[in-house]
Amino acid sequence: MASNTIIGIDGNEANIENRVGVNQYAFEILWGLYKLQDNKENNYKFIVYLKNHPREDLPKENDSWKYKVITGKGIWIITKLMPWLLFAKDKPQVLFSPSHYTVPFSTIPRICSIMDLGYLNSSEQFKKTTFWQLKFWTAISIIVSKYVIAISNATKDDIVRHYPFASKKVRVIHLAYDKDRFNKDISESDVRRIKEKYSIVDDYILFLSTLKPSKNIEGLIEAFAKIKGSFPGIKLVIAGKKGWMFDSIFKIVKELGMEKDIIFTDFIEERDKPTLIKGAKVFVAPSFWEGFGLNVLEAMACGIPVVVSDIASLPEIVGKAGVLVNPHAVESIAEGIAKVLKMPKESYNMMVEGSLEQAKKFSWEETAKKTLEVIENSIKR
Repeated sequence: MASNTIIGIDGNEANIENRVGVNQYAFEILWGLYKLQDNKENNYKFIVYLKNHPREDLPKENDSWKYKVITGKGIWIITKLMPWLLFAKDKPQVLFSPSHYTVPFSTIPRICSIMDLGYLNSSEQFKKTTFWQLKFWTAISIIVSKYVIAISNATKDDIVRHYPFASKKVRVIHLAYDKDRFNKDISESDVRRIKEKYSIVDDYILFLSTLKPSKNIEGLIEAFAKIKGSFPGIKLVIAGKKGWMFDSIFKIVKELGMEKDIIFTDFIEERDKPTLIKGAKVFVAPSFWEGFGLNVLEAMACGIPVVVSDIASLPEIVGKAGVLVNPHAVESIAEGIAKVLKMPKESYNMMVEGSLEQAKKFSWEETAKKTLEVIENSIKR
């Protein structure tokens, strides 16, 4: 590309304090693209559009990386970003939105990233306003975008099934993990420190994600109640911030009399995640759907055996390294967890090695390179 090529990015998903899911993806992809500037062959300038001033942990400005803050509230993408892109003098040649939402109208090519379409089959798990925004704005973004990035083959399949016209413009680019933070070398002393911080005394099974219906936390709690008698020295740690429609989770804990056996940590700071994962005996993700399963990959990178749903993207990410269960069958979840907890040491260690090997297949550097290729192709064609 020519040296005056400008790539625009909607960076708002990354510019928040407590990042989960799409926020973490947007944050990592910003850093990945930023680091690619070191390649002398890449002659381009980035402008990252924000509605608030950039947080301290976002990439720093330099000659080829700038932030443009366009203040405003409400539906900012439509009321602020879209007019700016139509009339700005330093208009980019392409707009990349690392989320489901891009500007509905623009004279430049657009690229959006789709995490998953699970909400289309489970509208009851969302507030009505959230569901309709997701449904219609995602559809519009897929229609107007020159390319659509799907974070897994499972997500691509869903996009093509619901929107057949998009089949030729969907590109699969997997997510990854931070190798410097998530690895098998986390010390036992750090694990003891994090257990003390969150008042965890015993060994534990770990669930880590936002508390919302799609994560099937109620099913996990019921499964844990079934096996607790066989493993009296273990707790279930449910780590993550409250999302929506989570009251029933706490209700079922009380009904089952499991208050002393289940630890809720609420939101986990990013710096605590690797160590909390490393201390677990097994990591469980019994989701009804997942666009990717980033926390599952991070657990595998730490050498922690994983028990995950046999649906959507999770078998694709885990490969042969984890235990697959039916998320709609409590008994299946219970059996999957018990299988890992009952493993002889040699079998458990083999599973650990398999997890580490599978995780090596994923890299943020590769994710950034492939994303940049899609961006470049949208300009060339």
